[in-house]
Amino acid sequence: MKKLIALLLISLISICHLYSQNKTIEGRVIDNNLETLPGVPIFISDTIKIGETDLEGFFKIEIPTDKHKITFKYVGIDPATIELIEQCEQIEVIMMLTGTHDFETFRRAERERKKKFKLLPEIHKRAYIKGIFQLDEPCYNREFEPYFLEKEI
Repeated sequence: MKKLIALLLISLISICHLYSQNKTIEGRVIDNNLETLPGVPIFISDTIKIGETDLEGFFKIEIPTDKHKITFKYVGIDPATIELIEQCEQIEVIMMLTGTHDFETFRRAERERKKKFKLLPEIHKRAYIKGIFQLDEPCYNREFEPYFLEKEI
């Protein structure tokens, strides 16, 4: 009986340990002009702050293994939400500077933002060539996030 209780207790502890494991992610954040971004807050679940970048734009965070989306938010820059790939432990993010669109329609402003977004892979390659990034391609998925839904425009 004691052996059964001990075995059950060990199994329960190991299962709890598996559920509470975290994953360490390291990386760097820059803007689309290849300038480092210090102090960028990093969030999971869009509201839980888990860290921020240092003065050179580098960061090291611990996230639960069940979380796959990370959001970077900074004043004057469009938020960037990325979806992690399973084997990815090094991420390098380019955030787009927020532009002003005086006297433009919402639709045109969104088209301008989307054009900038489509240039991000090219900017990532330039950052790699200049030695700013360590990876030649992003190790995550990222989709364009419109400010306005088509119905609102």
